[in-house]
Amino acid sequence: MQDIKFEVIKKIAETRFKIKDISNISSIDSNSPPSVFIGSKLKYPLVNVGILSPLQRDEHAWIYDDAKYWANNNFSISDVINLRESLLNSRFQTSVQDSKANNKFVQIAREIATSYKPVDVEIELKNKLNLGRQNERISTPHGMTARLDNARIIGNVKIHRRVDKAINDDIKASEAISYLYAKGFNEYSLSKILSVGVLGLKTQKKLVPTRWSITATDDTIGKQIMEHIKDSKEIENYELFFGEFLGNQYLIMLFPNVFSYELFELYSPKSSWNPSDKMKAATDFEGFFGRKEYASGTSGGYYAARLSILEYLKSINRQASVLAIRVETPSYWAGLGVWVVRESVRKAMKRKMEFASKEDLLNAAKQISKIKFNFDNSQIMQKSKILNEILKQKKITDFL
Repeated sequence: MQDIKFEVIKKIAETRFKIKDISNISSIDSNSPPSVFIGSKLKYPLVNVGILSPLQRDEHAWIYDDAKYWANNNFSISDVINLRESLLNSRFQTSVQDSKANNKFVQIAREIATSYKPVDVEIELKNKLNLGRQNERISTPHGMTARLDNARIIGNVKIHRRVDKAINDDIKASEAISYLYAKGFNEYSLSKILSVGVLGLKTQKKLVPTRWSITATDDTIGKQIMEHIKDSKEIENYELFFGEFLGNQYLIMLFPNVFSYELFELYSPKSSWNPSDKMKAATDFEGFFGRKEYASGTSGGYYAARLSILEYLKSINRQASVLAIRVETPSYWAGLGVWVVRESVRKAMKRKMEFASKEDLLNAAKQISKIKFNFDNSQIMQKSKILNEILKQKKITDFL
């Protein structure tokens, strides 16, 4: 697998060397990973819909849009940026309602996003390339952009029969996502499918900006898992998880209790989203019955981290109260999207410690914060809603 990584990075460097004046490219013969990006910066309901592809056809095109592979193979921030900056976003403007119309470019975007294999495309551009990197807090950044003049798919598009069924069944988008997730489709492919407006009741289908579709997918799958674990027993011991990936440190505490979830995010000075000289922080919380409003403090990271923790609880068929702390360090010098949160937590959930008492758990969490992550978590402990409830709460067993 590392050979694949080396070959792709090498090819990117060679392509940049051969094409001396990239900005003057007017047409490309390439293949999409498959990947489509729907921007949210225009005045809604207008959106930019972009077909993402390298400048040349690549037999390993899938690697340009495979966050799970990047995480499993410990790609560096530079590795990911090299890949994403080598993608051309050939985009066109449309309305979200055009997902139901007979719009040629929308239909092409839908076919690409629903394919499970790279799609060969021929693309003609209206104007010169813009070479600036596009940063998004939730979606993965990409590189070059240009207005699409014409596009054509070459060959057959590979769409899984279960995806085809979900597209043609007249069911809500949330039901389609739950169905496909239960059949083994991961959140990455599901958010792409949701974004191009093929899921949902026939009268309600519309394009969804990529950043919205990612969070909506994390939230929908998370709620599905919550319904399952809320009927499960509580964990027996106090559990602590910790880990770090791409400069994102996670400390996750699980308490034997009914499900609730609280996330604190700390942004160190000079980290990707905090250029200031002072530490910044945000937090969000939900109790057993969930929350109705969007988690505006920690935004998409809230739902991405929650999904990874819920996957663990589902795997052990237990529920718990969860306190999660994220420290974004200066090592996270470029924002790569909310997939980093999801995969960082998954890595952390593989490093588990168990304790017989909450005092032992909290003491260990304090020590790990200081020794491994070099921060004092005492203020968070004082402000935590979950900890305040747990420290004050008395159970029947406490009186026996």
